[in-house]
Amino acid sequence: MLSDFNLEGKTALVTGASSGIGKEIALVLAEAGADVAVAARRLDRIEETADEIRGLGRRAVPIQADVSDSQQVDDMVSQATESLARIDILVNNAGISGGGPLVPLPDGEANSQTSRRLADDTWHRVIDTNLSSCMYVNRAVAPQMLERRSGKIINISSTSAILAEPYGSAYQVSKAGMKMLTKTLANEWGQFNINVNAIGPGWFVTEMTDDGLNVPGKYQEAVSNIPLGRLTNLRDLGLLAVYLASPASDWMTGQIIYLDGGETAIYN
Repeated sequence: MLSDFNLEGKTALVTGASSGIGKEIALVLAEAGADVAVAARRLDRIEETADEIRGLGRRAVPIQADVSDSQQVDDMVSQATESLARIDILVNNAGISGGGPLVPLPDGEANSQTSRRLADDTWHRVIDTNLSSCMYVNRAVAPQMLERRSGKIINISSTSAILAEPYGSAYQVSKAGMKMLTKTLANEWGQFNINVNAIGPGWFVTEMTDDGLNVPGKYQEAVSNIPLGRLTNLRDLGLLAVYLASPASDWMTGQIIYLDGGETAIYN
């Protein structure tokens, strides 16, 4: 491996690391040499992730936390810092899907998904889990990075930050908010040598996207909108995260990189 991508001696905290994107990023960071604290609501699942990281010869710290709760976030960061001595790399990945139309649509267009008004608790659950959590974790980790004048922060947004679809107001707004939070913090913290970037994944097969991709015709529709004409595996996201976590990206900050097979090249 080029030394510019080597994460030996670095420590990372990855949220939402029990499965899917977060788990894969945690594993590839460990493969590149980092010790990793992995956090999620399900302790059994993050313990599995931690065991896989240890199998790669790296230290791993599983932490149970609901990142939509700011107190649990503060406790999570304290535990990760105490166990690993510091946090050099932060990956804000925790997220959920959810939404629906803002108000019921006219009868001729109504179905089980479009006949209900968007509930307050649905809006708050999505915004709090996807966007507020990103603020909470950045706020909790930043002081130690500012003190050291060094740090790498990677927020996991989505192509949904810039590609709007019906019935996705809560999810799409949460991801668009992460995009602007990334740019704002990059401006606030750049003078202290802290890089803040985001990854905007397109379609990947995960537990969260299974339901959507299993709708008849949806997988084919998704692929048809991708210039490369295919989906890829989660490892590609892990490799991009290694770049953003490593010295190779020291001159990059405030950027949102859409890893989507070219979809946003067509529609944005």
